[in-house]
Amino acid sequence: MNVPINAKRLRATLPDVVERVRKGTRFTVIYRSRPAFQIVPVDDKGHAAITLADDTLYRAQPVGSSDDGRTSIDHDAILYPR
Repeated sequence: MNVPINAKRLRATLPDVVERVRKGTRFTVIYRSRPAFQIVPVDDKGHAAITLADDTLYRAQPVGSSDDGRTSIDHDAILYPR
């Protein structure tokens, strides 16, 4: 089961959410009216697990700091190529 929950409610009910996730419930966290991330059980068999070596963000090269002259859009283009 996938349950939408907003970030404010997540903060207020975290212990309950943790308990429900342990029992198999999946949550989609809504932040600023948009889905931001999912909370899933560690042993969730519904989706293929991704290893760190396969994760683009983990493998990304350093892109500099906020004073490197690049915008966040530039950084995203480097981290998440299409």
